[in-house]
Amino acid sequence: MKGGMAISTEGFSFFFVAGVAIGAILANNTTHFYLLSGISFAAAWLLLAASLPKRLLPDMIRIAILPFMLFATGFFTGITGSGVSSPDSITFPEKAALGTVSRLRSLIDEIPFAHEGTAPLLKALLTGDKSSLSKETVAVFRSSGASHLLALSGLHIGIIYLIFKRLTFLFGNSPSAKILRGVITVLFAGFFTLMVGGSPSIVRAFLFILISEAASLLHRKRDSLKVLCLALIIQLSISPEVIFSLGFQLSYAAMLGIFLIFPWLSSFYPGPSGYDPMHKIWEAAALSISCQVTTAPIAWLYFHSFPKYFLLTNLLAIPMTTCLIGTSLLTIVLYALGLCPPLFIQLTDFLSRLLTGILSIIGSM
Repeated sequence: MKGGMAISTEGFSFFFVAGVAIGAILANNTTHFYLLSGISFAAAWLLLAASLPKRLLPDMIRIAILPFMLFATGFFTGITGSGVSSPDSITFPEKAALGTVSRLRSLIDEIPFAHEGTAPLLKALLTGDKSSLSKETVAVFRSSGASHLLALSGLHIGIIYLIFKRLTFLFGNSPSAKILRGVITVLFAGFFTLMVGGSPSIVRAFLFILISEAASLLHRKRDSLKVLCLALIIQLSISPEVIFSLGFQLSYAAMLGIFLIFPWLSSFYPGPSGYDPMHKIWEAAALSISCQVTTAPIAWLYFHSFPKYFLLTNLLAIPMTTCLIGTSLLTIVLYALGLCPPLFIQLTDFLSRLLTGILSIIGSM
């Protein structure tokens, strides 16, 4: 903004989130009535002062006012939005999504996998249903530090999104095809979010996809950190109470580590710029470390524990989980069409057992 003061999306989100957090904490505390009244008066004054012509208000005062306005906006979002219950009735898209996920789970159960643990694992990875997982499988994932793979999160929708995005390249690269691909991708991501229940981390991933696709269609340069901050503002505006959710906190903390720390760690690799397997391993390790740096303090605060073999687990489990999700989706689609070769079923079954077996070894170390 020429001749004035501009605030970045990151700065906007910082003050807004701080306001939401404090507002949500005080939402049900009636003893803070006078405090809220005072802030209401201050916020109204700040809004009025910020709307005055620039010639009537020095820049330094305007710079001081804007952060308070952002904080006050977030504060009243937290005050008015926390504790509001959702209606009992569900919309038609929600009914359709629930029906689809129910049929998907039934279809997975019908596939004749040789190993009894494959279908329950696929239902957990693709639909978030962990009810049929054995206690042994849950214990293996927990002891190896891979419990996050069983909790449907932004990682899972990200993998599915990348697979779906590549499939849409079949439409071509013309301007109209790009618009069609973007719209279909957003609709698919939104429907999947409804299917699996819309946990805070899933919603975060959907908003990130939505904003990124919109930026692409509008030919705007996409800054990942700005997209994340905008998704954060939107999500807290819709559901301010999720600020207390562990999944919400870990999801945004992990993404923050990826965008702020990963580029710095990745740049340490001295190898060539072309294809290099060791470079890929280094990037995977840097990605895992970046996420742990920002999520470990939150995990320690809640659980007072830290996964000792997180690096080994993530280096092996995440690529294998990606492959398993890809092969399982192909197997499920072909099986539903009656065209699935036994080889695909066997491959999916093998990857499932291999993933569980490797995590079992890590957990026993």
